Amino acid sequence: MMRLVHLGDLEVALPLAAALAAWLLAAGAWRTALRWGLCFAAAVLLVGGSKIAFLGWGTGFSAFAFKALSGHATVVSALYPMLAWVLLCRQGMAAPRIGLAAGLALGAAVAALLVVTGEHTGVESAGGWLLGAGVSLAGVASSNELRTARLLPGLWWSLPVFSVGAWLMESAHVGYWMVRLALALSGNSHPHAWDACG
Repeated sequence: MMRLVHLGDLEVALPLAAALAAWLLAAGAWRTALRWGLCFAAAVLLVGGSKIAFLGWGTGFSAFAFKALSGHATVVSALYPMLAWVLLCRQGMAAPRIGLAAGLALGAAVAALLVVTGEHTGVESAGGWLLGAGVSLAGVASSNELRTARLLPGLWWSLPVFSVGAWLMESAHVGYWMVRLALALSGNSHPHAWDACG
């Protein structure tokens, strides 16, 4: 079960998100790619911003046991439901909806696992799941053009994008750079303590 959490690792999720956006663009589904891609990027930046704010200034809401949004819950619920929708969009009316629901359930399962393992509080995980679900639903809402998009030929563009993205993420060390940025912006010499920043 714990392997589900790794679906939200940035080393996996960001290359896959880039590949999905490239696929949609190459298939001619420009509006879907842009709306979902911009929403996904905004969600990732919001999560990163909330973590940098806590690491640098100790922001958060102690009354709600909230330090920052869960990145894993966010990206899983933003990426995989949309991916399922795109993969199943030509399979009738029920299949893409089932895929979307399964993707959202996967995001909820990851959010719950993060709470069980103590990586995040319930509020942090639920907030991440809601943010990610909103991204997926925004993408689905603008996906009418998928019915006429050339999805199969466009798929080939996603493979090199995924490969390059995965190669770049191997040396990205996102957590390290978030801490460095938080310290640079806040002027502190040490980040605020966070037992598990997932």
